[in-house]
Amino acid sequence: MSAVADSTPAPTRLQQLRELSVVVADTGDYDAIVRLRPVDCTTNPTLVKKALGLPVYAELIERELAWARGQGADKAAVEKAIVDEVADRLTVGVGAMLSGLVPGRVSTEVDADLAHDTAATVAKARKFVAMYAERGIGRDKILIKVAATWEGVEAARQLQAEGIDCNLTLIFNPTQAIACAEAGAFLISPFVGRILDWYKAHGQAPASIDEDPGVVFVRGVYDEFKRRGAATVVMGASFRSVEQVLALAGCDRLTISPDLLEQLDASTGKVERRLSPVPREDRVIAPVDQARFDADLAADAMASEKLAEGIAAFAKDLDALRADIAQRLA
Repeated sequence: MSAVADSTPAPTRLQQLRELSVVVADTGDYDAIVRLRPVDCTTNPTLVKKALGLPVYAELIERELAWARGQGADKAAVEKAIVDEVADRLTVGVGAMLSGLVPGRVSTEVDADLAHDTAATVAKARKFVAMYAERGIGRDKILIKVAATWEGVEAARQLQAEGIDCNLTLIFNPTQAIACAEAGAFLISPFVGRILDWYKAHGQAPASIDEDPGVVFVRGVYDEFKRRGAATVVMGASFRSVEQVLALAGCDRLTISPDLLEQLDASTGKVERRLSPVPREDRVIAPVDQARFDADLAADAMASEKLAEGIAAFAKDLDALRADIAQRLA
């Protein structure tokens, strides 16, 4: 009697990766989230602007534009305050719809033009939390996404003390990452691909994935957090390739674009754990203060440039969203 061949399909690399890291979708594409089933997802002005053209969000968009018209917005002059409020309402509205698709959280980005204003960042975060609450969505379903300037770190310190969990983004420097952990940030997003972009632009392309400066940076941050016993989650972000993603298998979380998720889901082959918690060490560590934070970033050309560039790009995307809203109202 011949043996029956095993017809069980080999697990995809995405399935294997999910056994090692929490997989997050770096998108607000409703259909992609339904299809790819991430634990968490994100929304920001870029994604909200894209959402304006998606049928699934049409009812939400018309409802918020109708609200704006009811506030007196007309063709003659659409007040900036109304446009800004519609942008906030769409941001939370999209986030609320996405929250029903994922078992985890939706990261919601505070305005990038507030990145150097602690008080304004705290106020906008509280406003978003209240807006979500009005829609029946609790704090346990959202993360407030804040740029990791010193002012952003201080805002996160205040918000975390109030029970509002934060995702500190645009992380490029070790001191920046450590300051976020010391502030009690729930999660940080070190940007793997943008670090590689900078080095390649400066003629320093790595010879192998293990020499990729973005990969090396995240591995170092992950190890340092584990040595410190830091509760802050490390979530690799801004990936340029499947190889970068797999090089960080085992990281607490990985936020991955739909196209790379699709590639992982369409391929097989063994995925090996590349990051594992290291033993905690008892050390006397001087906390990061603003002077050290500023000095270490100033001495790191890559981090300084990419942080400023990232904030500017996020702010530009927010301006584009507001302009689109104003045009629709007019």
